[in-house]
Amino acid sequence: MMSALWIAKTGMSAQQKNMDVVSHNLSNISTTGYKRQNAVFQDLMYQNMRQVGSQVDEQNALPTGMHVGMGVRTVAISRSFAQGTPQETNKAYDIAINGAGFFQVQMPDGSTTYTRDGSFSVNGDGTLVTASGYPLLDGITVPPESHSFSVSKTGVVTVIPAGGTEPEEIGQITLANFINPAGLEPVGENLYLESPASGAPQEGAPNENNMGYVMHGFLEASNVNVVQELVDMIQTQRAYEMNSKAVTTSDQMLGRLAQI
Repeated sequence: MMSALWIAKTGMSAQQKNMDVVSHNLSNISTTGYKRQNAVFQDLMYQNMRQVGSQVDEQNALPTGMHVGMGVRTVAISRSFAQGTPQETNKAYDIAINGAGFFQVQMPDGSTTYTRDGSFSVNGDGTLVTASGYPLLDGITVPPESHSFSVSKTGVVTVIPAGGTEPEEIGQITLANFINPAGLEPVGENLYLESPASGAPQEGAPNENNMGYVMHGFLEASNVNVVQELVDMIQTQRAYEMNSKAVTTSDQMLGRLAQI
């Protein structure tokens, strides 16, 4: 079999995976705090048919070799944690992070997950929870009949209690950051898990120790650029078509060879 058939097949598989990634980005263009992904490729092993630098005779060596590549493979899908645009919502419990850091979310099994999605609300107990109903690790609970919920840039949460006129502090939102945020494991629902690749979480108050600050009444938009994704989609389609054409051409060449 001609190697070109296998090589073109690996190219088609890689571009199909790339299209999956582009489609996922476009489907999440309106997802709060979503971070764009991109596929990472590597060339496969080479057939070393003529060693570079080998001796032709006692005095001369080859300036180049003959290494035939065997195609491409997808080795990773990385994630860009570039800042998304803060969008004002004026909703009482919406909070955005401007800069580095993640909100810490407590899961039902006691584990901690991390998110950039600050579209919070309160449950029946007055606890501040995510859209999926998971509470913040900070345990912020809004007292009954209080009003004027507010969060400062440094994460201090205050309300005006029932019958009162002065703000009262009810908690502190803390953030977590990682040496390698791209190493976090996505688990859906806009949540991430710590992994060996991400490193251990480093906790701190917003706007301190290189943490970003929080913006009350805002949400962080997805950092997906529609124009860039459409360009990537066209490039992926063209690359897939060219690899498909290579399969067809190789098949025709084999047909001609069989007729000899």
